[in-house]
Amino acid sequence: METFSLLLQGFGIALQPINLFWAFLGSLLGTAIGVLPGIGPALTIALLLPVTISIAPTSAFIMFAGVLYGAMYGGSTTSILINTPGEAGSMMTALEGNKMARAGRGAAALATAAIGSFIAGTISTVLLTFSAPAIAELAFYFRPADYFALTVLAFTSVAVVMGTSRVRGFISLFLGLALGLVGIDQMTGQARLTFGIPALFDGIELTVVLVSLFAVGEILYVASRYRKDGSEMTPIRGQVWMSREDWKRSWKPWLRGTALGFPIGALPGGGSEIPTMLSYTLERKLTKHPEEFGKGAIEGVAGPEAANNAAAAGILIPLLTLGLPTSATAAVLLAAFQNYGLQPGPFLFTSNPDLVWGLIASLYVGNTVLLVLNLPLVGIWVRLLSIPAPQLYAGILVFATIGIWGVANSVVDLVVMVLVGIAGYVMRVYDFPIAPVLIGLILGPMAEQQLRTALAAGQGNPLVLVSTPLSVVFLVIAALFLLAPVLIRRLRANA
Repeated sequence: METFSLLLQGFGIALQPINLFWAFLGSLLGTAIGVLPGIGPALTIALLLPVTISIAPTSAFIMFAGVLYGAMYGGSTTSILINTPGEAGSMMTALEGNKMARAGRGAAALATAAIGSFIAGTISTVLLTFSAPAIAELAFYFRPADYFALTVLAFTSVAVVMGTSRVRGFISLFLGLALGLVGIDQMTGQARLTFGIPALFDGIELTVVLVSLFAVGEILYVASRYRKDGSEMTPIRGQVWMSREDWKRSWKPWLRGTALGFPIGALPGGGSEIPTMLSYTLERKLTKHPEEFGKGAIEGVAGPEAANNAAAAGILIPLLTLGLPTSATAAVLLAAFQNYGLQPGPFLFTSNPDLVWGLIASLYVGNTVLLVLNLPLVGIWVRLLSIPAPQLYAGILVFATIGIWGVANSVVDLVVMVLVGIAGYVMRVYDFPIAPVLIGLILGPMAEQQLRTALAAGQGNPLVLVSTPLSVVFLVIAALFLLAPVLIRRLRANA
């Protein structure tokens, strides 16, 4: 009952006209930022910090929450319409969503993304409200071996995005792992693969690789094959709303994506990438329409988008209850708290209850604002497909370059963008899958750190990796993901 009363007080704060304005502004800004490749919520909130220092903390964080949720939805828009994820969490959405758009079903893909985002955001906010301390406490029970097993489980999702050739798929994966090694080794302090360039000591930004492979590579590929009298993107055909069959195929992936995204987003290092990868893998395994995957399956949009938005609420649990940032956006939010002289943690709930519960209540408000704001705009977003390719991709390149420059104001980042963009073009020409590169870049450093920490704690004994029930369960599930399809094929061949 105490939680209910505190939440009601939070709604009293969040529904004040000035805070409603900030929630609307944050949602609108977040959606627009999510649409622009390379400019994510972390960068946006960082840029807003100097501007919002004169605003009341509660209002500022209500706006930041709107930016966070809005960016998650906005990233799906460009993933679906022009195959350019604005955020890493929207990477898996691009695989099926863009195929749907090219088949004339862009509006249905955008609708399932918007509704899935609303459902996942609402459910995860309810879970955040009533079980934040309990879920955050789970982090105390996770050991390095458990984290390593979790990353191995996430690596198995690579198996479903390998493309037509496993050899080319693994080459892409190892390219991503190599990019993840660039920078200072956190455990030894030694520089790796930096070639004496100080700007690379901090590693290669994920945003740079993400935008370069998808945006720049896509632009070069389209430009190399563009003919003025050639075919444009497939125009929208059929209804501009979800059919009854679409609803039937989407509601279960929405719930499954939420169940994956929220707890993993709450774990240190979980982020939005792992649950979206796992969701895509799961939906591909469970679908009754396997022939549609790779050609535009709506489950491949509904599940990852729900997981993406659920993870956005999940990152707030350890941040608010433990002061532990689990993503780049959470780290920027932690800096924002410190700018106001506040320290997130258990004492924040007692020392600043208005701020905490006003922020939580604003998540419900912002989520509703996003649905009301974005569903009527589905037709407008779909019209992006009618923009002539030269103007459309020229605009994307400009925004991508601005976004990359804004990340670190580094010429080296721009050079990396060009080089990786050319590599992305070559990969498209020779049918190398793009997703494994990003999976290797995201999960490689995380897996390495947890593996080395676990082995150090176990004095080099490899059995430490299976020393906990959680690690055993994760590794067994990962093995099943990899071996089950092979065993099933052999059994069918022998039958």
